Amino acid sequence: MSLLNSLIRLSLPVAPRPVIRFFARRYVAGTTVDQAVTTVLRLRAQGCRTTLDILGESVTQPAQAEAARDEYLKLLDAIREEGLEPNVSLKPTQLGLAIDERFCCDNVARIVEKAAGLGGFVRIDMEDSPTTDATLRVYRDIVSRHPGRVGVVLQARLRRTLADAAALGAERANIRLCKGIYLEPRAVAYEERDIIRNAFVSALRVLLRAGSYVGIATHDEWLVERSLDVIAELGLAPDRYEFQMLLGVDPALRRIILAGGHTLRVYVPFGTHWYPYSVRRLRENPTIVRAGLEAFLRGRLET
Repeated sequence: MSLLNSLIRLSLPVAPRPVIRFFARRYVAGTTVDQAVTTVLRLRAQGCRTTLDILGESVTQPAQAEAARDEYLKLLDAIREEGLEPNVSLKPTQLGLAIDERFCCDNVARIVEKAAGLGGFVRIDMEDSPTTDATLRVYRDIVSRHPGRVGVVLQARLRRTLADAAALGAERANIRLCKGIYLEPRAVAYEERDIIRNAFVSALRVLLRAGSYVGIATHDEWLVERSLDVIAELGLAPDRYEFQMLLGVDPALRRIILAGGHTLRVYVPFGTHWYPYSVRRLRENPTIVRAGLEAFLRGRLET
């Protein structure tokens, strides 16, 4: 890790919010549904598919979780009115997982039921390791009622993920596979980059071989190429997988993947709770700060 990157990470907690907002604005599609829709339309014109994500997590009051649920229900109505793909992602702790698991499950089920009625899809995101088992229970409860309309996420850095991939693959689950960004104890998660990369490829092979549809979520070009090797090795058609990237991250790689004839989905986060998400993204990748300065000097921010 370079000295500059270390300094950036250390300064993030005390950086003024306007500074964080400047560097993170290419990664967050504003605070309103209208701003998010504008971003989705631009991405659709580039050939991308999209998933909308209302930012928020770790609520502690039932009213907060219910408000988040209602925001998603309104978002799905707005998507329908715009004629856009009704595809959304949510965090279980945003819907009350830390309050009560059944309460969270009921809230998520309401959103999935609404999306299913529109022919849409809901991705249940994965958060830190203490929530993994509960998140998988919520997913399994809801998918049993709405098969094909809900998926979940696995994080390659967790030591348990290969076993989870085998179990979920046997269920033909729809999985978003990512490296994972949460800082976890060494007993729980791998720390070395190459080990995480290899764990990602191993989990991907298990899932695809079992027949799962996989969202290959990475900005790591090495992993993109290794994933393509696995796809070729298994002789899979393009409808068995898709690549996924976050808004604003490596648009050049996004174009390369699209040019190769692969489905590419961009996750489009938005909302008033942009600050914690932005700090996490900047801490994960301090080079964003340098890229932001370069973009400012060029007079534009590419998304």
